[in-house]
Amino acid sequence: MQTKQDILQWLNRNKGRFIEMADEIWANPEIAWHEFKASQLQADFLADEGFEVWSIADMPTAFVAEWGQGQPIIGFLGEYDALPGLSQKAQPTQEPVKDGAPGQGCGHNLLGTAGVAAALVIKNWLEATRTPGTVRYYGCPAEERLSAKSFMARAGVFNDLAVAFNFHPGTSNHVEKSSSVGLYSVRFQFHGRTAHAGSSPHLGRSALDAVELMNIGVNYLREHVLSNIRMHYVVTKGGEAPNIVPDRAEVWYYLRAYQPDELRDLIARVCKVAQGAALMTETEVEEIFDAACANVLSNHYLADLQYQILESLGPINFTAEEIAFAQQLNDQYPPAVFEDAIKHYRDKFKMPEEAIRKPLLAENPRPDDKDYVAGGSTDVGDASWCTPISMLWTTCFAMAVPGHSWGNTATSGMSIGHKGMMRAAEIMALAALECYTDPTHIQKAREEFARSTKGQPYKSMIPDEVAKPFIEVKPPVGNLAERYPPYPFYDSRRR
Repeated sequence: MQTKQDILQWLNRNKGRFIEMADEIWANPEIAWHEFKASQLQADFLADEGFEVWSIADMPTAFVAEWGQGQPIIGFLGEYDALPGLSQKAQPTQEPVKDGAPGQGCGHNLLGTAGVAAALVIKNWLEATRTPGTVRYYGCPAEERLSAKSFMARAGVFNDLAVAFNFHPGTSNHVEKSSSVGLYSVRFQFHGRTAHAGSSPHLGRSALDAVELMNIGVNYLREHVLSNIRMHYVVTKGGEAPNIVPDRAEVWYYLRAYQPDELRDLIARVCKVAQGAALMTETEVEEIFDAACANVLSNHYLADLQYQILESLGPINFTAEEIAFAQQLNDQYPPAVFEDAIKHYRDKFKMPEEAIRKPLLAENPRPDDKDYVAGGSTDVGDASWCTPISMLWTTCFAMAVPGHSWGNTATSGMSIGHKGMMRAAEIMALAALECYTDPTHIQKAREEFARSTKGQPYKSMIPDEVAKPFIEVKPPVGNLAERYPPYPFYDSRRR
């Protein structure tokens, strides 16, 4: 295996192995922090291929797989968690495999497997050519809970990477230059005193009143924050019965802002509102950290490098049957959803409407979205503050299907998703090959990274006192930590 063509041919010959892996994860969907089968499947696969595998302490479904020696060290980031309630058969009409069960509505079965494929073909190339360097695959759990990579970044597991590549299933083949906002997830739990709400309400101190007053205060705060800031909440506990003054109530907030300093300032202001609500109601408030992630720093140099490769490979060759499948999926959603998708691509990528008004987008939009800031958040942001990262998207979903929906689960388990996954593996592997063979690529990517971070070291949004992720499940027997040793650079005591 010596050339780019050899890499493409190897991936094509071995695609059945990776499709089988992706389908196995799709058929056994596991939600965040519960991905025991998926993580073990990928870790064991890479161990059998000669990678050294380590678990990551305090995160039973996270691991690092490494092969090679010396510099440069290039990483591929993978995910595999599913979303609750999105079970769906691989068909264009809605029918769950199991009512209420999880499903791969964000295509993470494809995401992680593409990274495994890219890491393995690069390992084979390094070995065959005796090229110095190291390749890593990061098995990253719980992206939908937005903090596994944040804890991994705080532990320093990305610090020695030269560059890293990341992929996400989408509705087009493009490389992202845009960014996304940072997020802080926190629960405010108020503690009061019960009393009979009818005969002795004056003896009670209502935790629910505190929650409602806090929400009113935050809603007034909206007028006095930057326009790109978002604050949204749900009341997770409001009491037991109307005739009991509630002694415990809880509200769960997502706070989002683009710049880290803006987010930290927002957190402090919302916490003051919570304290004020507690003071007004003579209750106590407890702040319970849930998750946090930084904004994404997309490396434009790496994006351009991947786009050149994307263009050289041309559009994905979807069959007439696959296009018809996508059209049937699109027809399941209101026409306004399709029109919103068209507007998104027209505005973000400056594409002519005739090029995008299709059920399945096989073409490759140019990366003209450097000024675009997405309203969502991802823990890829924390990794992007530790090393240069390029985010790649490939067509795995039908054009009109919204994110986190059953329609995405459908194509994640069939040939449309498989083709997008393998195209992502090809692009990431060839981009890594360029970086191994020409150090100028790494140098320029890291020069841009230094400018983007302004020379400031990464600072985690996770509070110092939070030692490990909030994981709601006890690992089963035979988990990663029992089969593989802890990651050698990881220190669970590190803040």
